[in-house]
Amino acid sequence: MDISGCASVRRSNATVRRLREIEFNSSSGLDDTTLYFLLEELALTPSGTNMKMFLISPVVCLMAGVLIIPTILFVIFSRFNIRQETRYMLLGNALLSDLIYLLFYTLSAALNAAHLHFPKEACVLLLFLLAVAYCGGLFTAVAIVLDTYVAILFPLRYITILPPSRTKKIIVLLWMCSGAFPGIFFLVLWSTHTFVPCVLETCSVPVILILTLNGTDALKLCFWLSATVIFLCLSVIFCCYAILYFKTKHSGIWESICSRASVTFLMHNTVLFFYFFPLLALFVESFLCVNVLIKLQTGILVSLTVCNVLMIIPKVLFPFLYGLRYREISASLKSIVRRKQLRMVSPAPPPS
Repeated sequence: MDISGCASVRRSNATVRRLREIEFNSSSGLDDTTLYFLLEELALTPSGTNMKMFLISPVVCLMAGVLIIPTILFVIFSRFNIRQETRYMLLGNALLSDLIYLLFYTLSAALNAAHLHFPKEACVLLLFLLAVAYCGGLFTAVAIVLDTYVAILFPLRYITILPPSRTKKIIVLLWMCSGAFPGIFFLVLWSTHTFVPCVLETCSVPVILILTLNGTDALKLCFWLSATVIFLCLSVIFCCYAILYFKTKHSGIWESICSRASVTFLMHNTVLFFYFFPLLALFVESFLCVNVLIKLQTGILVSLTVCNVLMIIPKVLFPFLYGLRYREISASLKSIVRRKQLRMVSPAPPPS
């Protein structure tokens, strides 16, 4: 790691810093070298108040996720009849991915807010784990929609198409793809030496995203390939839901707005909207920032909002709006609560 280079940035005097702030707040005229230097300085000297405010959402969402996600996972894996069903295995896999993402991202945000610096290898490992967890949740969301598609349109052949043994293999395949997809990108970036030491030392995901779009061709290629994969996942989900709606609109399940099918459909689309809207906002902000239509500082603030708020909230909404909609899971949770209440009530003493 280039420790001396990072230290020289920290020792910049006030006059030079003021000139950089003027340059930073301008909306044009930044070459690649200046952009790297400004973003490195931003990563090394962030506003403590702003960073702590952006830390609130990850911490609150992690606390809520830790309370509900392990409980649902316990219900799924402790009941044989539940863990043998494809939809519950996929649900458990999605919840596990979301919990891992919440843990690692909150750890990263907390360390950044505390101004603690990473070894370069630790930052790369953390970014890789975040990418694997996020890809795992994204690919599992697509698998859940495909499972619903097969269950509704091919109910008599559903067990033959997706038996429990095949579902387990699909889950293993999902994790392999989740590790291989970001792994290839990280190997490309590592081989081309496009990581920035000072930024990796701080390991700020929003800053690294901005650098990705203003970096080398390899970085830009990785970013836009990721955007393409996400767009394909969204297209598959949208097509499946559209086909399901047109295939079942004459069956009578959509007649009432308050019917279970309508409410479930609305819940699923709400969760998916919260999953993909932050990515859309991030791509729009990235396009505007690359084309110098917004200030660099504005782009950083938008990236912080998207990464620390909009991309975290769906991870907590998913178990509440999606997981608890299943009757078996909600019934199991209620039975667990009742047992605890009965154990807490001591028996009355016998009459003397």
